[in-house]
Amino acid sequence: MVNRETTAAEILRDVDLSGQRAIVTGGASGIGLETARALAGAGAEVTLAVRDTAAGARAAAGIGHGAVRVAFLDLADPVGVGAFARHWGGPLHMLVNNAGLMAPPLRRNGVGWELQFATNHLGHFALARGLHRALAEAGGARVVSVSSRAHLRSPVEFDDVHYRTRPYDAWQAYGQSKTANVLFAVEASARWARDGIDVNALHPGGIRTGLQRYVPEAELPADVIWRTPQQGAATSVLLAASPTVKGVTGRYFEDCAEAAPHVPGVRRGVAAWAVDPGAAARLWELSVRTLR
Repeated sequence: MVNRETTAAEILRDVDLSGQRAIVTGGASGIGLETARALAGAGAEVTLAVRDTAAGARAAAGIGHGAVRVAFLDLADPVGVGAFARHWGGPLHMLVNNAGLMAPPLRRNGVGWELQFATNHLGHFALARGLHRALAEAGGARVVSVSSRAHLRSPVEFDDVHYRTRPYDAWQAYGQSKTANVLFAVEASARWARDGIDVNALHPGGIRTGLQRYVPEAELPADVIWRTPQQGAATSVLLAASPTVKGVTGRYFEDCAEAAPHVPGVRRGVAAWAVDPGAAARLWELSVRTLR
């Protein structure tokens, strides 16, 4: 029985992914690396899509088995994301949108977008849309959107997603971007169901990685029970490749199971604002307009 202590390798113990191809963003470290390691260990051809290709090459060498490639991808650069997607050839069976940025001081990308929203949501949104044809070609593809329980901190504030007029709050901005990750899964699942593409979001749990590099120790939630990167990657791998969730789409998972609705006062479950179909459709249209 799977639970919060299950590892990614255990999820795929009896799964054969030979002949399947996967992309893992942020696959050079943390849960991205462990996601890639588990997929490659099950036979998949895995591309690590990373900003630091030297770190990606070290990660690929450290995986030590399977076909693991490294490709440059800066999710905050919309032109570069588009080029990455155009250069992909052939089917894509698994896209794990794993890379992320957590609670930095206010920063903007080259076109002025708030960097967490630009990286965590808009970059992954553009990547998935750009790879839609490859995903549809695979037949039964999976898209995994790595969110966080931090989505409970904030809905998407549509009137000012980039903090042009409201005061910047690093944790609120992170929460907004993580809500966007769930809303993407909701809307993409509806739009792409006819193509046989399953799209789900997840909270991986608390894992000490480079993601917390901008966060002082005192600001980390005191109630987190930390887990290993191998355990943190388990839900991503479940949604990317396990036959037990084949055909499940538009959902939010935690601890290797579909999450219940959030109950106020409990830091678990999925917020109503993150699975609202109207908000999901609105975010999709806003994202399309932004990326034009």
